[in-house]
Amino acid sequence: MKTIIVEDEILAADRLADLIRSVEPSAVIAERFDTVQDTVEFFRAGGKADLLFMDIQLADGKSFEVFNHVDIQIPIIFTTAYDQYALEAFKTHSIDYLLKPVQKEELERAIGKYKSLSKSASGFGEKEIEVLRQLLRQSAGGYKERIMIKSGNKLQYRPVDSSAYFYADGKAVYMAVRGEGTRYLIDHTLEELEQILDPKMFFRISRKFLVNFNAIAELRGLVSSKLEIKLNQPCEHELVVSRERAADLKAWLDR
Repeated sequence: MKTIIVEDEILAADRLADLIRSVEPSAVIAERFDTVQDTVEFFRAGGKADLLFMDIQLADGKSFEVFNHVDIQIPIIFTTAYDQYALEAFKTHSIDYLLKPVQKEELERAIGKYKSLSKSASGFGEKEIEVLRQLLRQSAGGYKERIMIKSGNKLQYRPVDSSAYFYADGKAVYMAVRGEGTRYLIDHTLEELEQILDPKMFFRISRKFLVNFNAIAELRGLVSSKLEIKLNQPCEHELVVSRERAADLKAWLDR
């Protein structure tokens, strides 16, 4: 079974690949893509596969954009962090969907459904594509609610609102957890986080820090017209806001 994974989170893609191989030892992960563009280029070049696992939110847009450029006639299993209620609209029209974090039992069920389909019935028709188009219009303003973290040799999901702030340390990005005083490595840049997190809840105060609204206790003025954010918990970092960003931060907080 030749399989393709389209997923923009490296850790999530690694975990899914391992799960697929554990459920179906004959599976070969032929390709892995993290963008709409790369996926389109693969199929335009005549790329083939038996089964496609596809996340909805990719690094450069919604995965549905792929269908606007190429005609994919293979079964697709969606993996997504969107809530189940939003997916019910097309559940019966696709092979299946897997809600992140993907569970082995759900994956077994989805692959079992794939095996039960004949090749003549596995294509995506216009009806299925239209249902997906409606779904993605509904979820166009959706933001990520959970994020994968690395804790030792384990991969876990945490609600994004459990963070106090995100920060960059060199090329690595960490999530500092509210009320715990702990930090976890994540697989996103701060630039990516700005795109996938709700801007009403998270504010980029500087090149290195992205702060959660619910973690802010007060602002303190500095001599240079900069602001310093104080959190409602101990913080090992100085969260200083530049003069250029200070007005935007005040407007963001005053709502």
